[in-house]
Amino acid sequence: MATSSILSSTPSLPPSGRPALQAVPEAPALQIDGQAAESVIAEKRIGERIKHLRLKKSMGLVELGKHTGLSASFLSQLETGRVVPTLRNLARIAMVFSKDLNYFFEPEPLTLFRIHRGKDRVRLPQSGVQDPAYYFESLGYLVPDRQLDPYFAEFLPAQPGHEPRAHQHFGCEFLYVLSGALTIRHGATSHQAEQGDAVYFDASTTHSYECSGATPATALIVTLQQPVPLPSAGPRPSQSAGPAARTPASLPAAAAPPRSAKTAIVPKAG
Repeated sequence: MATSSILSSTPSLPPSGRPALQAVPEAPALQIDGQAAESVIAEKRIGERIKHLRLKKSMGLVELGKHTGLSASFLSQLETGRVVPTLRNLARIAMVFSKDLNYFFEPEPLTLFRIHRGKDRVRLPQSGVQDPAYYFESLGYLVPDRQLDPYFAEFLPAQPGHEPRAHQHFGCEFLYVLSGALTIRHGATSHQAEQGDAVYFDASTTHSYECSGATPATALIVTLQQPVPLPSAGPRPSQSAGPAARTPASLPAAAAPPRSAKTAIVPKAG
């Protein structure tokens, strides 16, 4: 009969009326390579981070041992990576320096480091003139939001009847003569600088450079875009003096350049 065929194909139930539980095969145990674990710990550079914290506090190994209850020899091995700390020991060290355990495992912050290859630099002429008196190369163009601008400059021998083009910009400037000789005009004064001489001046005062020799001169120039504090002339004014007494009567920036020099305001050394 149809009924008996249906019943015969139905699986039998246990006396409780519930289906029997099937055993799930166990997953194979996960094997961790000890060498791989050591490599992960080494990448975190825990020992170097501990040493950095200790030296930043000017603390010796013995002193750190007194605070943590760990021996100086153990701490030395820990800093050099010869032993691996337990979480308990690492927590003791972290508490001494008011750090969380995450400090030793978080990725290290990236520090600013750039290399400017000499073959990749671009040589640019003096701007704003038909016949440039010098050429310069930026040494910091790869650094975003840089605080200073370094340049390498080559000054060509002066041409008869040629007047240097003066310029000015915010901040201060440093110049180091690598070879040759330069005449540097700063305001109404002229100064001679030769190989090995270094010059530091207020760049908000009009200034210009001119090669004063028969061969080209080279120099390293660094401009810093920050306000320049004015040096005080004479004795320091008394506390009772008012604001007018503390302000110099005439500022270096007010000095006029020579009439023969053409003046332009440019943002940087170029």
